[in-house]
Amino acid sequence: MGIFNAIKDAIFGGAEQVQQSVAQAQGLPQMGQPAAAAPGLGQAGAQAAPVDVEAVLTEKMRAKGNPALNWKTSIVDLMKLLDLDSSLDNRKDLASELGYTGAKDGSAEMNIWLHRRVMEELAKNGARVPAAMQD
Repeated sequence: MGIFNAIKDAIFGGAEQVQQSVAQAQGLPQMGQPAAAAPGLGQAGAQAAPVDVEAVLTEKMRAKGNPALNWKTSIVDLMKLLDLDSSLDNRKDLASELGYTGAKDGSAEMNIWLHRRVMEELAKNGARVPAAMQD
């Protein structure tokens, strides 16, 4: 899944940056450091928290100066926010990767399906995605 993996990698990589910033601010160990490096963190602290998609994408929006992108419902805006090619050809390829069976014509139906399916796949891959963004 080439295009989906690019989306996932952009979000999960962004999550790592957000988590490291929070860890530094709170004096917690950064990713890759043992949990024992932080006093008071037991086994629960050693386990990685699920990636919070909404937090990561909100931070990306803030870092870009809050551009007018509706990433919460638009696959095109989501891809733009992640600096990925949002062209119709790329969305057609993504639709094929994710198993879309309708007409690959860039219709609202296709784009809405793509957004929801991407969010579902992110959730299957360990991300925390708001229920409103999934089927």
